[in-house]
Amino acid sequence: MKNNIRITGGKFKGNKISFDFKSSLRPTSSKLREVLFNWLQFEIQDYQCLDLFAGTGALGIEAISRGAEKTVFIESNKKNYIA
Repeated sequence: MKNNIRITGGKFKGNKISFDFKSSLRPTSSKLREVLFNWLQFEIQDYQCLDLFAGTGALGIEAISRGAEKTVFIESNKKNYIA
């Protein structure tokens, strides 16, 4: 089963990330990501992002979309990052 997460802002706004449904994955909701990056909108430009327990990577991709210089994704559950 496939699920989608929508990027809420920046240059990739509206694009969707598809991922396989896994009970261990609980992506950050689009509303929460939107609130977080609205707070950071003037701070994120050219910063680096560390997406810990990345899962789908939605938070880090959102940061890149909104101007972060780069994102490092770290996921501790091997099942979540092996295709």
